[in-house]
Amino acid sequence: MAEKVIRVDDIDGSEGGDVARRDFEILDRMFTIDLSDDNHKRLIEALETVALYIDKSAEVKRPGKGRKAPSPAKVKGYTNADVREWAGRKGVEVPERGKISDEVYAAFIKDHPDAEPDA
Repeated sequence: MAEKVIRVDDIDGSEGGDVARRDFEILDRMFTIDLSDDNHKRLIEALETVALYIDKSAEVKRPGKGRKAPSPAKVKGYTNADVREWAGRKGVEVPERGKISDEVYAAFIKDHPDAEPDA
């Protein structure tokens, strides 16, 4: 039993003996498409035209997310480690790492008035 494969041009839907899978690369990415000889010729011409523009252009990098601006200090003259140590002595629950609640900072400042951050 024989099977017949009919390739169809992905651009214009034509069938024919000249339709073949064509690989091409653009901007360091590989693509594949089924094209007739005529459409393959058009693709090659288009890629050559785009290459001319790319060769004469400068790449613009998209801005990254960047770093978040540092949040204002919650206490002045003390570290979060100092706040955690104080909270441990007072029996106030704080996570070992991560965010310390505003309530804990407020209680720390109440006990250490010199820790009030500049407004």
